[in-house]
Amino acid sequence: MNPTTILLLIAGYFGLLLLVSFLTGKNDSNDTFFKANKQSPWYVVAFGMIGASLSGVTFISIPGIVGGEQFAYMQGVFGFFIGYLFIAFVLLPLYYRLNVTSIYQYLEQRFGKVSYKTGAFFFILSRVTGASFRLFLVALAMQYIVFEQLGVPFWATVVISILLIWIYTFRGGIKTIVWTDTLQTLAMLTAVGVAIYLINQKLDWSYLEFLNSDELTTKGRIFFFDDPNSKTYFWKYFIGGIFIAIAMTGLDQDMMQKNLTCKNKNDAQKNMITMATLLVIVNFVFLSLGALLFIYADKFGIQIPIVDGRTRTDLLFPEIAVNQGLGTSLTITFIIGLIAAAYSSADSALTSLTTSFSVDFLNIEKRPQEEQKPLRKKVHIGVSILLIFVVILFNNLDGNVVGNLFTFATFTYGPLLGLFAFGILTEHKIKDKYVWIVALCSIILSFVITSLPESIIGKYQFQWEILPINGLITFIGLWLIRKKR
Repeated sequence: MNPTTILLLIAGYFGLLLLVSFLTGKNDSNDTFFKANKQSPWYVVAFGMIGASLSGVTFISIPGIVGGEQFAYMQGVFGFFIGYLFIAFVLLPLYYRLNVTSIYQYLEQRFGKVSYKTGAFFFILSRVTGASFRLFLVALAMQYIVFEQLGVPFWATVVISILLIWIYTFRGGIKTIVWTDTLQTLAMLTAVGVAIYLINQKLDWSYLEFLNSDELTTKGRIFFFDDPNSKTYFWKYFIGGIFIAIAMTGLDQDMMQKNLTCKNKNDAQKNMITMATLLVIVNFVFLSLGALLFIYADKFGIQIPIVDGRTRTDLLFPEIAVNQGLGTSLTITFIIGLIAAAYSSADSALTSLTTSFSVDFLNIEKRPQEEQKPLRKKVHIGVSILLIFVVILFNNLDGNVVGNLFTFATFTYGPLLGLFAFGILTEHKIKDKYVWIVALCSIILSFVITSLPESIIGKYQFQWEILPINGLITFIGLWLIRKKR
């Protein structure tokens, strides 16, 4: 497919998003932007949050990791499910009882202003890195399949992507996101379904025949109990997955802001449980696609793409979908799914970061009414510019995007995990002014632990378990600065 046709697809999809934005953003108030007036149907939020949870990372990179670790990622997905149940029955009731706009307002009520600002700061740090990784991955794929041929530099691809996202989110905010996420989830799942069908057809299989094939046996192993030192060891993935879900969803303003747009706590809980169940199924389907991609590449001698001298398994799906003659229908649905993946992660990040900085640092809710809307719009522009710079910076990093994303998350979400755990599990007050020191020391100690030489830790490889370790260090630090009764 030529670049002009691809650009027309992008324009058509973007026009649809603009229509949704127009319909949902007629009331340009801060209550609409931050809370969607608390009128979102729970089932719409649940379906849309699947796309937000998956984003470009799952759409492209999860199929790519099958070549290195088979279906081991599912072990973490089972952990996610347990973590989502904790969010539904512990965190959501807390947030609704306190009626917060930003979930980090809980920390101010529980501990004090420094704890509040520390929690909000680590969210902003975590979400900027996480959203930038996701957007980088999709911008890289867009660059590979279309903009490179047009002579457009990578930085321009990033600027164009974020500018488009800003245009359709600057009025309706989270109310727009709830509905555009639903559209984007549908687009991504359609692309994956079409890809699985067409590749199986090319291999003369039905989906059930693929699941029973000898080829899948060599690529579809899920459980790894044999080597505790390995990154794919079951308990590392499973326990880490529980805490990843709690931290990256339950303690994340981006994800929780959507839950808080539901009419009440019960609706929000139904949303979370539904999403948790569907995500287990959807992640298995994505890994199935990954196995099919590698089987197809092996059979037809397709090389894994190399960009700037680095092998990019993340680009195997784009390579097969666009350049290997599987049909126009796959190319079209893949490109639309790719665009949806880009927007589903970055649009909600823009909104949640704008919300957090406006509420948590600028105290926008306490300012005169006439100042609130102009201030929010300035913050929205500033966050957009920040994401552009960070995405371009990440282009210089090596390695698998999923690995990089979760590595960053284990460090930056650890202090949040420790703060909320200490607040919920104990009744102690703390010396609030020292909290930022505890959080910083926790990250430094966690980094030192993961950097220990082989002479000390042997062949042990850290996986997601560094997140609960990080949270535990923060918890212990808070215990040391607790106030005596």
